[in-house]
Amino acid sequence: MQAAEQHPVSAPVEDYVKAIYSLTPDPEQTASTSQIADRLGLTAGSVSTMLKRMDTAGYAEHVPYRGVRLTEQGRQLALGVIRRHRLLELFLAQSLDIPWEDVHRFADALEHAASDELIELIAAKLGDPVTDPHGDPIPNRALEVDDRARPSVAQLSAGRRAVIVRVSDDDPRMLRYLGELGIGIGCELELVSRQPFDGPVTITTGGRELSLGLPLARAIHVDTR
Repeated sequence: MQAAEQHPVSAPVEDYVKAIYSLTPDPEQTASTSQIADRLGLTAGSVSTMLKRMDTAGYAEHVPYRGVRLTEQGRQLALGVIRRHRLLELFLAQSLDIPWEDVHRFADALEHAASDELIELIAAKLGDPVTDPHGDPIPNRALEVDDRARPSVAQLSAGRRAVIVRVSDDDPRMLRYLGELGIGIGCELELVSRQPFDGPVTITTGGRELSLGLPLARAIHVDTR
């Protein structure tokens, strides 16, 4: 397998390594062609072609009968892209007051064009933050990241108190809805009850009682310490 060139890296390759990274939290995990295609909104055929190129370049490797996983070089590239993306999200939110449901798409458009020098200036300006507006961890300059799984609201037991530390940014409509409810990172809540058979959960937060559908409850991650 040939060594990958460090520069330049095309935007599609950066998109692919970021997608595969998100699908394989454990470095030993693999992602299927269909999973990657769904994540990127592409056809399985075009994904297969790109994965072969990435294998040759040293960013990904095929695991027979299992799928594809990133090489160490690929994971480092992914973490660099994620660092740029999440710092841009935070900059857009804090400096331009862009709502948290919109920063993701703006950062997606900017992450490939922003130079490393600009990103480090942004990081310094923001005080080297460790999380983005949705609570996702920002890799540090050494591309180390604390990406431990956090329990979701759906996993809490009745009577358990918690603080929201991370919210999925996959659905802007969901983020907008939570914003309208005044629910965000740092909010304290208590799980009151959970209905059986994948029913909604009831929480109290800010002196209010709210009912959340199960998909929404699963998207909100908390710290129970």
